[in-house]
This record gives sequence, structure tokens and C-alpha cells, in this order.
Amino acid sequence: MADNNTIARPYAQAVFEVAQQNKALDELSRSLDIGAELLRNDEVRAFLGNPALDDGQRLEFLQTLFAKAAGKDSVFAGSSRHGTNFLKLLLENGRIKVLPEIAERFEVLKARVENTVDVVVTSATKLSAAQQKAMAEALEKRLGRSINLETEIDENLIGGAVIKAGDVVIDGSLRARLSGLANAVAS
Repeated sequence: MADNNTIARPYAQAVFEVAQQNKALDELSRSLDIGAELLRNDEVRAFLGNPALDDGQRLEFLQTLFAKAAGKDSVFAGSSRHGTNFLKLLLENGRIKVLPEIAERFEVLKARVENTVDVVVTSATKLSAAQQKAMAEALEKRLGRSINLETEIDENLIGGAVIKAGDVVIDGSLRARLSGLANAVAS
């Protein structure tokens, strides 16, 4: 049995191409994020898995949820033929539960086209706005891409920071340096 990422890949590619042709990458990104959040809810998944429902009822239920979560103009709330057809396709093929993975794959494709990368900086203390700006500028220069910077705090780091940018991890934390020093002394 294929994993959800393998199943999600062609759906994400197809919806990405439609979004790109219709210049709706941001709109579809928001709708997919909402859909991913909805499908992470156990009650929603249980309701959609009810064998007494047909795909039409499932579609109506999902469109109602989208309308409540994102407004009637959401791609998946029924206002878009493409959005409705996409949900129908997922329902007909029994793939609606992989919507969170489709959303993740879509974001990867979108970031590649927009030449952006999501960066998470984890530090021991809160970074000031000036520190965040300096870090974003340095990372943009190093990675050659636009940066979407998010910060987190982990008091266990003692000092320094851990930077995760896509597949790249830069561990400049004091904890990592102390660990490296301990290993050097031990050998």
C-alpha cells in the first residue's frame, strides 16, 4: 500500500497546475490549508468515513465546512467549478483523507515557483525585530531565495539558534557547541 505522500503527489501536481494557469496560487494555498486543518479533525474524518453517506452528501458536508471556515468565496465552498470538481475527484477515488498531504506538496511546488523557503529559527530567547530582519537578510543571501521566517523559543538551547530551511539544518546552538566540545575532549 502506498503512503499518503505518494498518493498526494499527483493530486498536488494537478491542482497546482490548474491554480497556476488560473493565477490562483495564493487563493488555492489558503483553501488547501483550511482543508488540511479540517481533515486533521477526527470527527470530520469519522463523519466522512460513514458508509451510509454517498459522495454527494460528503461533498455537501465539506462545502458547508469550507463556507463556514473560509467564507462562501473559498475555492472549495462551491463557488468554483475547479474546486468542486477537485473535491469530487478526491471523494470518488477515496482520497479525501490525504488532503493534508496534498496541501503540503502544493506548498512545496508553490515555494519552488516563487523561489521562497520557509525558515524556522529556534532560539533560547525571543529574537528582536532587528535580529529577525538581519537573520532573514543573511539567509536570503546564503540560500539565494526569499525567506518566510518563523521563530520559536526552546529554553533548552541555552544560547544561539537552530535554523531549519527546507532540508537544511544549521545548528548554531550553544548546546550543540558544548556537545561537540565534550566529544572532542572525550576522544
